[in-house]
Amino acid sequence: MTQPSDLYQIRKKSLNNARPSTLVATSTLKKLSSLSVGVLLGLTTLTVTAQAETAGAEEPRGSATLVDTNAPIAALSKLTSIDNAKPLKVTAPEIQQFKTKAGVPVLFVRTTTLPIVDIDLRFNAGSARDGSIRKDGFGIANMTATMLTQGTSKLNEDEFTRAGETLGIDLNSSAYKDMFIVSLRSLSDDKHLLPGIDLMTQMLTDPAFDDQTLARNKARLLVGLQQQKQDPNSLASNAFNQALYGYHPYAHPSAGTLDTVPNIDRQQLIDFKNRYLVAANASIAMTGNLTLAQAKKLAEGITAGLPAGQSAATLPEPKPLNQTKHIHIPFPSTQTTILMGQLGSKRATNPQDQQQQTNFAVGNEVLAGSSFNARLMTEVRQNLGYTYGITGSMNPMLAKGPYQIGFSTRNDKARDAIDASLAVINDTLDQGITNSEMRLTTDNLKNSFPMGFASNAGINNLLGMMNFYQLPNDYLSNYINRIDQVKLAGVNQAMRDTLKPEDFLIVTVGQDDPWKDKKAKKPSS
Repeated sequence: MTQPSDLYQIRKKSLNNARPSTLVATSTLKKLSSLSVGVLLGLTTLTVTAQAETAGAEEPRGSATLVDTNAPIAALSKLTSIDNAKPLKVTAPEIQQFKTKAGVPVLFVRTTTLPIVDIDLRFNAGSARDGSIRKDGFGIANMTATMLTQGTSKLNEDEFTRAGETLGIDLNSSAYKDMFIVSLRSLSDDKHLLPGIDLMTQMLTDPAFDDQTLARNKARLLVGLQQQKQDPNSLASNAFNQALYGYHPYAHPSAGTLDTVPNIDRQQLIDFKNRYLVAANASIAMTGNLTLAQAKKLAEGITAGLPAGQSAATLPEPKPLNQTKHIHIPFPSTQTTILMGQLGSKRATNPQDQQQQTNFAVGNEVLAGSSFNARLMTEVRQNLGYTYGITGSMNPMLAKGPYQIGFSTRNDKARDAIDASLAVINDTLDQGITNSEMRLTTDNLKNSFPMGFASNAGINNLLGMMNFYQLPNDYLSNYINRIDQVKLAGVNQAMRDTLKPEDFLIVTVGQDDPWKDKKAKKPSS
């Protein structure tokens, strides 16, 4: 495993000296755990900002000598109302579950605060299924999603659009790697909702797939794909997925490519719809101002016209690279875009794997989270000044998704920034995160958790995700319990079991190839 560079070791000493401020933040959060979520998040933000500003001082960077670590405690001790506040109680939404006569599973949450209904219909039918319709038919799922909202046999494109606008509904369809989503948001009264449901069922069962509209869509999409060649982020992302997944269905862009989009035809869209937009392949999430009886009636109306069909085949598992790989794409820019990572995990569906993913999520938030307290952000951005921001995340899917860390930096600093990032990762895996870092992160996760279902749309998105991945109904209610079960040893072990920086795929897009720069420092071994 690569050892940290000498420069990083020097910087790390400063960071270790500064860690008492993290302890202060942890004790502060413990005191504040009884406050409402809004106040808590506000105070947390102030704490993080104060740390970032202090650590950003010119001389010496990261030094604790400039920080009065007693100040936050002294100030908070005067707020006697905090000590008397009741503990924060988190109540997950009550989920009701049923199946339609067509066998489609439905998750429903009743909310009466607003006269709104959100409906999320998901199919196991993303762009990973393109190749089953036509070999190298990349972009078929995406084009199907685009054209579902562009007219039916009863209504042409203009009439369909006008009908939705008159009702004031939001009706959309979209395709991702492993899912195809049709969503509807409407006022809950019958005058708006029932005609909206009718439009939704029309587009699902009887889309026009007009040839002229298809030709226009392909022309527009080709322009967009051509423009992506001028976007370093798109170039890096496409190259990363291709190199990571090889011949796996996740390898190609969901929108298709310049070579495949021109070959998409109307019959392929019909075949995709008939094969995958079927009851056996569907799940529904519904949230809003409805009774259970009304929700059941609406779900029956949506699914009654769907063909029975068959569920989609299980996607194959991709194979890890098992060795590091460097890819450079020349690009005329003053900055180099960097994307590094590896094959990650699939969506966990059993309690043991869910706990493991929670452990990793806590550790990764310390290592590569978006806050200024994250180690990569602190070292690579704040101390070394190589980038404005650096973050990393796991994207679990039906099959193993990617783990990616991304940032941009000056061309002449690309190799140094990569080496510094790998040094931080290796040091974290070797030494582990600290207990204070873990507690600060778990407190933040628990107290921000309710914001995920603070709106109808938030609730419905969670329901849709749970139903699609067939997660148990207690997935939400057990979230806090999974956070409470996090132990320091488990977090550090999950990080070591998951991340293999010595085998990272590293994609760079910029003027100069950092791997050919003889002046660049090489990580010590």
